Amino acid sequence: MNRPYVFCHMQVSLDGKIIGKYMDIPASKGSGDFFYNVAFGEDAHYKHQGWLSGRTTTDDNFTHYKKPALNEQAPTVPKGDFVAEPTGHKYYISIDTSGKLGWDKNTLQYSDTTAEVLEVLTEKVSNAYKAFLREKNISYIIAGKESLDAELLLQKLKDLFHMDLVMLGGGGVLNWSFIQAGLCDEVSVVIAPAADAKADAPSLFDTKENLTDDTPVSFTLKNVETKKDSTVWLTYDVNNKTNS
Repeated sequence: MNRPYVFCHMQVSLDGKIIGKYMDIPASKGSGDFFYNVAFGEDAHYKHQGWLSGRTTTDDNFTHYKKPALNEQAPTVPKGDFVAEPTGHKYYISIDTSGKLGWDKNTLQYSDTTAEVLEVLTEKVSNAYKAFLREKNISYIIAGKESLDAELLLQKLKDLFHMDLVMLGGGGVLNWSFIQAGLCDEVSVVIAPAADAKADAPSLFDTKENLTDDTPVSFTLKNVETKKDSTVWLTYDVNNKTNS
């Protein structure tokens, strides 16, 4: 399969949660900064061309549950994918299978990183939503009929956007779906020396009914680094990965 190398890079609490109050205390600042620098800093370990997140993660962090302003009478857009003129920035690749995200513009800001938005849709998304994206010059990929076809997505990221390295950045359901499908090559976990024990907070990996199950997957440790502030960085090979 012709696809980018995919690594899952996440900051977690000591009890494996990817969001929570633990992130707001001073003890987590060093691990948060380290997490960012590993994948987005000037001397980043992973020099990826784009990072991939689910719709809820996008709404939580960037679009804030704003509704898109749709024109239901918009002219019919051409079939297939839409590749906007590239800006030269990394891509933020958002899984939006139903076409719900209310973008204001075609770029976003994540700390010191400016990223170009790339939407991942399915064939069920309305003409009005695709016209909305085109008006804002937001690229989109059609990957699947009713639900995400992750293999097709990765193939198109390689063929249309020339991506060789892609970061998988949550949430837990999306991370696990790629792991289970054999489409994630490496896992990078930055563990903060903190926890808040919130029972319903999302984990590094989560199952979802009718999408994934709890079939175990094993990992092989590649490297361990410890920091003076008690942050720990673990990297693993995923043992069920497909050939990239």
